[in-house]
Amino acid sequence: MSMKIRILLPIITLSLSGLMTSCAISQNVTHSMPGTTTTIVLTRHGDRDNMATHLNEKGQARAQALVEALGDMKVTAIYCPDFERNIETATPLAEKLGIEINVVPEVMVDVVTTMLTEHSGEVVVWVGNKPNLVKIYSVLGGEGDPPQSYGDLYIIKVKEKGDPEVIKKHYGPT
Repeated sequence: MSMKIRILLPIITLSLSGLMTSCAISQNVTHSMPGTTTTIVLTRHGDRDNMATHLNEKGQARAQALVEALGDMKVTAIYCPDFERNIETATPLAEKLGIEINVVPEVMVDVVTTMLTEHSGEVVVWVGNKPNLVKIYSVLGGEGDPPQSYGDLYIIKVKEKGDPEVIKKHYGPT
């Protein structure tokens, strides 16, 4: 893989369940910095065969389709967990945009806070897995079903005050 990948080493590590607890305590965690709206895009990694480590052919096509789905959104950062399927999904977009993938170790850091503070006012992509997508979506104030199916693309506009705006889309092969 020729794409540069930055592995984030947490200063303070939190499990996502701990993250949810901290978000319930700190109101600033789930809002953008003053004067900004931060857009966080949540999507699941591309398709794979039953419990396979790597994407299958449909998953590779979906990873390419992600480039088309987000290519014009001015994405400034991409985050994903340290799993091959997630990195493989994020790589075509990262290469197209000329940015590194921020790989978060399996022990999750406070990734929502990082995205909202380090990328305030920007567009950030999280290429996740079912469990972390459920938790991140909840922390961001999403309502209803989280993005868990292959091709789900939830665009969440996190404002400095008030509820987030959630746009639910789908991309890639059916």
